[in-house]
Amino acid sequence: MVSSTAKEVFIQGITRDGRTFRPSDWAERLAGVMSSFRPGGPQPGSHLGYSPWCIPTTLNGVKCVVVNRELRDYEPMAWDFCINFAKDNDLQVAEACLLPELPRQG
Repeated sequence: MVSSTAKEVFIQGITRDGRTFRPSDWAERLAGVMSSFRPGGPQPGSHLGYSPWCIPTTLNGVKCVVVNRELRDYEPMAWDFCINFAKDNDLQVAEACLLPELPRQG
């Protein structure tokens, strides 16, 4: 269950019983489907990049999709699609905040 105050939800490519979710490019596929949902709406060529509200990434070796709460405010059905994707595939979901990377020194 996702709380109504979550800023970001991490859909992790690990099932509740600990198996790695397949296919291996699931995160990119899910984020690709959500590419047109973005601030200002879809623009010409917006399908060529990911939405800032649905970003595929890898954390600690686990594929994830970070879904921002703003997607829910903009298009509740798109948010529900992502959350239901996680439920339907028995994927682990965590609420967190994605921090920007610090510049490397040295």
